[in-house]
Amino acid sequence: MGSENPSIMSHVSIGTNNFDAATAFYDLVMPTIGARRILEISRGVAYGKAFPEFWVQVPHDDNAAQTANGTHFAFFAPSKSAVDDFWEIAIKAGAKEEGEPGSRQPYYGCFVRDLDGHKIEAMTWDGKLEHS
Repeated sequence: MGSENPSIMSHVSIGTNNFDAATAFYDLVMPTIGARRILEISRGVAYGKAFPEFWVQVPHDDNAAQTANGTHFAFFAPSKSAVDDFWEIAIKAGAKEEGEPGSRQPYYGCFVRDLDGHKIEAMTWDGKLEHS
């Protein structure tokens, strides 16, 4: 890993109440956007393309993992077909539908709830960003 990370975020972490099921789910969906397991620790797995940006882990305080209303995690997909693949694989792997793939100007995306109820999105820019 070099020192140049194109992201403005270091990483985000989500908690899980079923580590094995959650990591099996993300092992299936993350390759659709070009990501893979980057790092593993005893109670956590990090996914990314070059850096460990998205962690799935057992909460450090050993309390039950919870989801936050109004929070979601958006993964950048390289194409509309990658968004469609993300959707299809996530649904087949047990995710709940939250918004089918489609245009959400200025981007194309889809939303699902993972096995723990976290809202996740795959998206790709298909429009032009307007700056004021």
